[in-house]
Amino acid sequence: MSGDLVNLLADLRDKEVLELVDKRLNQGEDPLKILEDSRKGMEIVGERFAADEYFLPELVFSGNLLQRVTELVKPHLTQAAETKRIGKVVLGTVSGDIHDIGLNIVDFMLDVNGFEVYNLGVDVPAETFADKVKETGAPILGLSGFLTPAFDAMKETVEAVKAAGMRDKVKIMIGGGQLDDEIRKYAGADAYGKNAMEAVALAKGWINAK
Repeated sequence: MSGDLVNLLADLRDKEVLELVDKRLNQGEDPLKILEDSRKGMEIVGERFAADEYFLPELVFSGNLLQRVTELVKPHLTQAAETKRIGKVVLGTVSGDIHDIGLNIVDFMLDVNGFEVYNLGVDVPAETFADKVKETGAPILGLSGFLTPAFDAMKETVEAVKAAGMRDKVKIMIGGGQLDDEIRKYAGADAYGKNAMEAVALAKGWINAK
C-alpha cells in the first residue's frame, strides 16, 4: 500500500491519492508513515521535473495535491506533535528561485516534529531572511534552492545574516536539487541536508545541543 501512494502521488492521480490517504487514516495507520510516503512521491515529482518529464504546471499541481494530503493527515497527528514546540526555524527559497516542493515538505516535517516554522516562501531576498531571524530570534535558518543561481543567493544570505550581527546566534542549513556539501562550504552554511528527514535531524541536533 505504501508503494501505491508513492506512485499515485508521483503520477499526480489526485482523486486516487486522496481516497487512499483517507482509507489508510481510517484503518488507524501512523500518519507520519503516510507523510513519509508522500515525501517519497514528491521526490519522484522533483526528479521528473529535473528530467524535463514534468513542467511548471505539474509542479504547481503536485504542490496543491500535497497540501490537500497534509490537510487530511494533520488532524490525526498526536496532540503532542501539534502543541509542543521545541524551537523556531526560519525557512525559505532563496532569491531568484521559485521552487517550493522541497521547501514545503521540509516545512511540514519540521512542523509535525515540534518546530515553530516561519516559511517565507520563494524568491526571498537575503535581507528578508536576516530581518526575520532577528525579529523571531530563531536559532535555525533553512535555505532552499534548486537552480544554479541559488548558490550565490545562499552565500549572499549568509553574508546578510553576518552583516546583521546574527551569524554567531544562528545555525544555517541548505538543501535542494543540485546542492551538496561543496556548495555548503561555498555559501558558508553550517550543514547540508539532502532531504526533509535530514533537515529535521539537523534541527533537533542543534536544539538539543543548546
